[in-house]
Amino acid sequence: MQIDQLGIHDSVRAVFPPEQLREALSGNGPEVRVVSGEGIGDCEAVVTFAYEESLLECEWIHSIQAGYDRFPLSELEEREVVLTNSTGIHGDSVGETGVGYMLMLARRLGQYARQQERKEWDRPAWDVPFTLAGESVCVVGLGTLGQGIARRASALGMDVTGVRRSGEPVEGVERVYPSEELHEAISGARFVALAVPLTDETEGLLSEAELGVMREDGYLINVSRGGVVDQDALVTGLESGAIRGAALDVFETEPLPKESPLWGMEEVLVTPHAAAYTRGYYEAIGELVEGNLARLETGDEFENRVV
Repeated sequence: MQIDQLGIHDSVRAVFPPEQLREALSGNGPEVRVVSGEGIGDCEAVVTFAYEESLLECEWIHSIQAGYDRFPLSELEEREVVLTNSTGIHGDSVGETGVGYMLMLARRLGQYARQQERKEWDRPAWDVPFTLAGESVCVVGLGTLGQGIARRASALGMDVTGVRRSGEPVEGVERVYPSEELHEAISGARFVALAVPLTDETEGLLSEAELGVMREDGYLINVSRGGVVDQDALVTGLESGAIRGAALDVFETEPLPKESPLWGMEEVLVTPHAAAYTRGYYEAIGELVEGNLARLETGDEFENRVV
C-alpha cells in the first residue's frame, strides 16, 4: 500500500477543526487535504469521524474514535480496506470525565449549578451529600477508558472493582470479575461505570435485570455507547427508584430528543457525547496516523488495526 493522498474527512469538525490535523500531518509524507463526498475518491487513506459509502474506495480508513460500530466491518474486509481506530488515547479525558461525574453527584455540584441559574440559595438535606473516599465503583470494561476511570477513582480513596471479559487482574483494581459474573459485580457498588465497546455481546448489556440488582442508592455512569444500555428500562428504573441517578454521555438516539424525560430528572447528568473531548485531541490522532504511515514504510503491522 502506498499513500500519496491522505484525506481529512470534514466530519472530524465535530471534534476539532480538520485544518488543525491537516497542518499537523503536513510534513514530508503524502499530500494532506480536507475532503468530503466525491473528493474522497482521490485519496488512498482518509481520517474520519463519520462513515459514508464513498470511503469504501479507499485502501485505509482511520477512525478518530475508539468505537467502530458505525463501520461495516464485513464489507471492509471483503474489499480489503484496512480500518484502524483511536483506542488508547482517551484514558485521561474519559477518566477525568468519569470521576468528574461521580464528584458532581456525590458533592451535589450539578444541583448547585442549576440553583445558580435560578438564583436560589438552598442547601441539600444533611444526609444527601457524601464523599467519594470509601465509596465503591465497579468499572465494566477495563480497556483504556475503564482503566482511566479506575486509576483516578482509586486515587480518590474509592474501592474499585471491575468486569473484564477474560477476568484477568488489572493493576489498581481490587477485584476483577469475568463477564458472566456481571450481576454479582455490580450488586454492591455505589457507582457502576460502563466503558465497553458496542458489540453484539454488549448491546443491551444493562437492562431491567441489571438495574434490579444494583443498589437503590446507586448511580449508573455511561461513557461507552448508548446501545449498551436499554434506555427505556433505565428511565423506568430511575422513575421507580430502582437506582438513585445516572450520568450519561451517550444515548440510543443522539442528540438526545428534547422530549426525553432524562433531561428533567434531578439526579441525572446529561452531556453531549463529549467525554473524550480535549484541545489536544487532534495531536493524539496525528501521532497515531504518523505512526502508521511509518509502519507502512517499514512493512510493519498497523497499530490499532480493526480489519
